[in-house]
Amino acid sequence: MSSKKILIVGAGLSGVVIGHKLALQGHKIDIIDSRDHLAGNCYSARDEQSGVMVHTYGPHIFHTDNEAVWEFVNQFTVMMPYVNRVKATVNGQVFSLPINLHTINQFFNKTCSPDEARALIAEKGDSSITDPQTFEQQALRFVGKELYEAFFKGYTLKQWGMSPADLPASILKRLPIRFNYDDNYFNHKFQGMPRDGYTIMVEKMADHENIRLRLNTRYEAADRLRYDHVFYSGSLDGFYGYRFGRLGYRTLDFDKFSYQGDYQGCAVMNYCEQQVPYTRITEHKYFSPWEKHEGSVCYKEYSRACEAGDIPYYPIRQVGEMALLEQYLRLAEGEKGITFVGRLGTYRYLDMDVTIAEAMSAAERYLASLRDGQMAAMPVFTVNVR
Repeated sequence: MSSKKILIVGAGLSGVVIGHKLALQGHKIDIIDSRDHLAGNCYSARDEQSGVMVHTYGPHIFHTDNEAVWEFVNQFTVMMPYVNRVKATVNGQVFSLPINLHTINQFFNKTCSPDEARALIAEKGDSSITDPQTFEQQALRFVGKELYEAFFKGYTLKQWGMSPADLPASILKRLPIRFNYDDNYFNHKFQGMPRDGYTIMVEKMADHENIRLRLNTRYEAADRLRYDHVFYSGSLDGFYGYRFGRLGYRTLDFDKFSYQGDYQGCAVMNYCEQQVPYTRITEHKYFSPWEKHEGSVCYKEYSRACEAGDIPYYPIRQVGEMALLEQYLRLAEGEKGITFVGRLGTYRYLDMDVTIAEAMSAAERYLASLRDGQMAAMPVFTVNVR
């Protein structure tokens, strides 16, 4: 198999994982990124004043059940134990999230056993809603009006900029309640944080003699002519110059502030009431509990509609957006010699482990197509993005 010259657009997890896998097989990789750093939105850096490792674009917590992904990242970092324990301020009280037995007992001022709590929540739920179609109906059916209005309604309005009555039930996929005292936010087998931060982890992935990294470099259409294949992790609509309009995203604004001492005593504090303008406050030294710092760095987090020039975070993927996406998908499916990958390239919200798993799969499919001599069969998308 002869060496190929590959261009990867985007030096986040998708691009660097693909680059690493292909470089190991002898291919020549150019990775470009318009930002002045790699690692994308999981970029982390130490605060000069306090020494705290700050998640620059908001907290990224690694969690997965995919053992292959876990083993892959552990080649490049020491993953330290970390359990995400989220708190929520509601009506002047602090509760645990996800809603668990302690939250239920505290909220309703009871001392229920698990079975008693199940009966209580069943009684609170609106059994007249037999086929929930919206987020609001799903919540009312399974948790009842009181918990819905306390923990979900205001937060959802702030996070998505629309009423839960206008969001699909699928957003609230599972019954968001635990009938025990487990306050681990995630259920995954493997959970942790890279000891030295995500940036160093990604730098080690990109540290290969066959990889050339160019930052502050934008993709140009003419670049395709100089490469055998392109992996594109930028925005799909941006690739086509927003020909049909911009796909809808939510973006985040951060109000960063320093504090001497401990500000809130936990990594994440949600503010569920609509009258509080921010959705949560994150205290970043708690994301590295194996370190000790006198000072602290915190972010107040605000969600709003993404505009031109903003960093897109969460794809909206509502009915109108999906119709627009279909127009771009039809264009993309006519391409050859390019694969769209990652959160922006496939217009899907992806956790880090899924991003890595899909990047590994994209690299493996490309290598397989080379071995089989069937490059024409290399898909433009390696997953179903509709």
